[in-house]
Amino acid sequence: MNVRVLGCHGSGQLVPGANGPIQCGTCGFLVNDQLLVDAGTIGSRLFLDEQRRIRVVLLTHLHFDHIRELPTLADNLVGEIDEPVVIAAIPEVLDGLRAHIFNGTVYPDFFRLPDPARPVFVPYELRAGREDLLCGMGVTPIRVNHVVPTVGFLLREGAHRVLYSGDTYQTDALWQVAKEVTGLRAAFIESSFPNEMDELARVAKHLTPALLAQEFTKMARPELPVYAYHLKPRFRDQIRQELGQLGIPHLTALEEGQTLVL
Repeated sequence: MNVRVLGCHGSGQLVPGANGPIQCGTCGFLVNDQLLVDAGTIGSRLFLDEQRRIRVVLLTHLHFDHIRELPTLADNLVGEIDEPVVIAAIPEVLDGLRAHIFNGTVYPDFFRLPDPARPVFVPYELRAGREDLLCGMGVTPIRVNHVVPTVGFLLREGAHRVLYSGDTYQTDALWQVAKEVTGLRAAFIESSFPNEMDELARVAKHLTPALLAQEFTKMARPELPVYAYHLKPRFRDQIRQELGQLGIPHLTALEEGQTLVL
């Protein structure tokens, strides 16, 4: 399973880096060139021919940083593809896209345009706990603890599995599934705020490094590779430092532009 990190932060922001400015992008992970997990970053990182290859977009929830470049993808693909792109999400997210984004006011309804018989997007309803086969991969959504209806994903390719937490606070079902499945190769776990902002993390239902460590232990897989993402750019240096102090053997804070082979 190849995972290309298009965006991995909790907001879009230009920040200083050792070798020049770094453009932090919101969450978008391209799996095997065809399946996109969250749609925060697409057109700003992919050439048009790469966008044409996307067949399925999985959405964890409706917050803007996870859907922000979905309208851009629709614009870019009009007249460029023979088959519509599948937008796969739980019912609350699909309903929200129609009501609040592709509603003809905020943005054109690309679930019907440019032709109702051949739209750019088609919806696919996911059900929590049920595995669906999309792009040749098993996709199982699992409810997590966020301020709006949200899921994480268990992705399966053959005998190998990867866990993606989605935006979450302390939760249990996700880690129980991860504890029980075979062939788990890695976990992507959010860590949005530094430890000193634990009260904001509680209210906004996100994790800090200290909370990430607590959630990680629920899987009882101490040697599992962990990829921290959704760091808020303003606090990324502090969060990265705190993650490094956790003592988790195979913990990495993600950066845009990485490609992981899992």
